[in-house]
Amino acid sequence: MKTLAAFAALLLAAGQLSAQTPPTTTTTTTTPTTTTAPTGTKASDVKPTDSKSTTTTTTVKKDDKKKPAPEPIIPGVNIPRANGTYLSLEVVDGNFKLSFYDKKKKLMTPDVTRATARWPNLRSVAGDNRTVLNSSGNALVGQKTVVPPLNFIIHLTLLQGEGDEAKAVETYTVQFHG
Repeated sequence: MKTLAAFAALLLAAGQLSAQTPPTTTTTTTTPTTTTAPTGTKASDVKPTDSKSTTTTTTVKKDDKKKPAPEPIIPGVNIPRANGTYLSLEVVDGNFKLSFYDKKKKLMTPDVTRATARWPNLRSVAGDNRTVLNSSGNALVGQKTVVPPLNFIIHLTLLQGEGDEAKAVETYTVQFHG
C-alpha cells in the first residue's frame, strides 16, 4: 500500500513539473570600464585602479517572436473569384446580401452593376424563387425574403451594365447554408 501511495505521489510531482512555463533564455553582457587621467596631469601621477566591470542580465522569452496577423474572416458563404478576390453571400434581415472582398480579404465596392439569384422554392412546386440584387452601399442586396430552412443550392449571375445592355460577366452555383 505504501509503494502505491509513493508511486501516486511521484506521478503527481512529475505532472506538476511538466506543467511549468516554457524556459527563458538569459543573456549576460559584460562591459569593462576604464579610468582616464584628468587634463593637465602626468601619466605617472595617476595610480592604477582595479578594472571594474558591470554585468547586465536580460531575460528574453521564446514566445516574444512576432506572430503573423490572423487572416480576416469573411462572413457568410465565401466564393473565390477567378481574379483572386472573394464574394460573401449571407442572409441579412431575411434578404440575400452579396459583399465583395479584395485579395487581402478587405471589404471593397462592387465591381458589377447588379446580380440575380435563383434558388429552389422548398414550400411549393410552383418553381424557383428569384430576386435581383441591387447596389446598397458596399454590397448588393436582394428584395425577396428568403424563407428557412437555409440549406439549398443557389445560382448567382453577376451583371455589368444597365437595362437591356446588361451582360452576364460571371456565374456561380453555390451550396448555401445559413
